[in-house]
Amino acid sequence: MPEETPQNGLSETAASGLAYFTFIPAIIFLVVAPYNASASVRFHSWQSIFLTAVAVVVWVLNMILAFIPIIGWLIMLLLSLGLLVLWILCVIKAFGGQRFKIPVIGDLAQKQAGA
Repeated sequence: MPEETPQNGLSETAASGLAYFTFIPAIIFLVVAPYNASASVRFHSWQSIFLTAVAVVVWVLNMILAFIPIIGWLIMLLLSLGLLVLWILCVIKAFGGQRFKIPVIGDLAQKQAGA
């Protein structure tokens, strides 16, 4: 009967999905072995970092738009909901073992990850 080898740490898909929960796990996965050896985990980590940067830009833009009644508020709502949907889609795809590339950000992440 073959021996079972115990798995230490997270699976590649779990690490890829968790990378999207703030930029902190993403940075950890880029630094800590064996996660930094996986092209998929590196890609999702970089995409998460770039998505966080976009979220900061959207947050600043929302602060400016807050001063514009009705139209500014509608744009704020659409930007925020769009970002939330994009984030949820990335998390679901990553936990499913799929690589979902966000336009522009995904290409940057792929280049940084060397994947």
